[in-house]
Amino acid sequence: MSQPPNQPPSGGFGAPQDPQQGAPQPPAQPPQPQAQPPQAPQTPPSGAPQTPPAPQPGYGYPQTPPAPQPGYGYPQSGPYNQPGPYNQPTQPGQPGPYGQPTQPGPYAAQPQYGYPQQQFPGGPGTPGTPPGGGKNPFKGKPGLIVAAVAAAALVIGGVAWAVVGGDDDSGKKKPVAGKSDDPKASGSAPVNPGDGDGDGDKGAEDLNAGRQPGESKALWYKEAPKVPGSGADAKGMWVHKDIAVKAAFKEITAYKVKTGDQAWPAIKFPQKICGTTPQISKDNEIVVAYKDGQKDDAKCNQIQVVDLDDGSKGWVKPVKEEGLFDMSLSTDLSLTGDTLMVGRSQSGTALRLSDGKELFVADKKDPGTCFPSGFAGGKKMLVAYSCGASSPTEHDELQQLDPKSGKAVWTKKFPKGWKIGRIYSESPTIVYLTNEDKKQWNITTLKPNSSATRSEVGVDEKFAPECDGSTFLGGSLQGCLGATTDDKNLYLPTDATSGPNEVVAINLNTGKEAWRTKSPADESMLPIKVEGDAVIGYVNPSYDSGGQVVSIPLSGSHKPKTLLKNPSGTSEIESGFYSKAIDYVDGRFYISTTRLSGSAKGQEKLMLAYGK
Repeated sequence: MSQPPNQPPSGGFGAPQDPQQGAPQPPAQPPQPQAQPPQAPQTPPSGAPQTPPAPQPGYGYPQTPPAPQPGYGYPQSGPYNQPGPYNQPTQPGQPGPYGQPTQPGPYAAQPQYGYPQQQFPGGPGTPGTPPGGGKNPFKGKPGLIVAAVAAAALVIGGVAWAVVGGDDDSGKKKPVAGKSDDPKASGSAPVNPGDGDGDGDKGAEDLNAGRQPGESKALWYKEAPKVPGSGADAKGMWVHKDIAVKAAFKEITAYKVKTGDQAWPAIKFPQKICGTTPQISKDNEIVVAYKDGQKDDAKCNQIQVVDLDDGSKGWVKPVKEEGLFDMSLSTDLSLTGDTLMVGRSQSGTALRLSDGKELFVADKKDPGTCFPSGFAGGKKMLVAYSCGASSPTEHDELQQLDPKSGKAVWTKKFPKGWKIGRIYSESPTIVYLTNEDKKQWNITTLKPNSSATRSEVGVDEKFAPECDGSTFLGGSLQGCLGATTDDKNLYLPTDATSGPNEVVAINLNTGKEAWRTKSPADESMLPIKVEGDAVIGYVNPSYDSGGQVVSIPLSGSHKPKTLLKNPSGTSEIESGFYSKAIDYVDGRFYISTTRLSGSAKGQEKLMLAYGK
């Protein structure tokens, strides 16, 4: 087989396979409502590209693009520029209930614009649906379509923009947690934050009314702060020791996991929070970025360290832009050891977390021909580069950086036309790529501490993880709900427009399917994380049934076992969080919105905790 143009042999993409004839499918349309609509979504659903069933020419499984939605990314297809059964055009991403709108990247195609995903040439490409909902979020929710369309008017290229001249903080109230004598008592009302004037019981809402035997309890819930009519971000949720911490608009609040009471006084910021680290440092710290003003074009450049143990603030400093095209309208923060990366559209500044000292700038390379287009942190620090734009040598590169010096540990070059869309995992390094021209996608796993290819996904399936916006103007390369891994397998949810979907385990050494299991309900199931000898999954709620937390054994039958079945009384609230963060820790399930609409009647729900 021939190598892709301008691409030296890499020996890592696998042999191309015979392509099947097929053409990209037209954008998918939301199904017609079938039941009474639940409460309007707080944020426009973000969608991920999906691949069509029949393989098409390309390297990975071709996928047909669904209608572009605010938020998830370009579908990817198979191997680079080579025909193969797995390379098929994908469908543009559709809105996913969990994804949040972020900003699209100017150079790399992200799995958030709805373009099909492809696989790289030379290896079995498997269609991985771009981050997005496995099921259509409008199923059975008639009124939500109109609400989502209205919300989409504020979304441009997968990014939610505030189109209001300044913030109006009038009426904003501090949520105050009330007490419940026994938050676990059967049928007891969950702790209610009240209406903001300190009365924890005022207007209490019993979310457990009508709870059926076997259903979990809503232990407590919190209402969101008042926000402008254009809405506001509420990104960031951390469950740490015995507290659950939530960021929303201009504040961060910590709640005791058992009672819902405030753990420490809410931290107020002078302007909107516009970035948070998903990671918690070894010293139990997170980092927050907030705007330097109220205007729409205010820079997201004020960096603040927060101690989760007591809510105290550490150092705070502005981070400057490094060039003409370095824009900080949005900022992507990530932690790798004691290094904080402040990522922007074409640059990134690395600061020492302990004292804020600048360590290095991840800027243009190769005499100005390559520019950073996204960053990832965690066990490794990764940076994606867009190189040679509009030239015969145009291509993307991925580098691992030494977090202390900024020096490259290794560099992986991808063939022309292939864009780095997401990092499904930094360790092991798993990259999701797209080829917009071919409407194809690819998922490639690299060998440890090396740029060499370990495997490419070779499963003829449409996958639907739900990702957090795009990398444009500093969006994160990470943040895909439904894509998780251990040292043996990558776990991805299949796409299902109706009925149950499946979770597929893909062997990292071969790229082939290891096993799959079906959702226990008539709703899509997403793998959240691997814990012990099982994958923890979340089954989406329907309009009249709560979601579920399940445990999928890594061996044996792989049949999901229900850990929590949330009460049907909260299904509208739970399904209304189209942009959300979720976690399951010590037998409790936490769900929070990551985008506030600002248009709901009364205060919106911010966060709920469930347990037995």
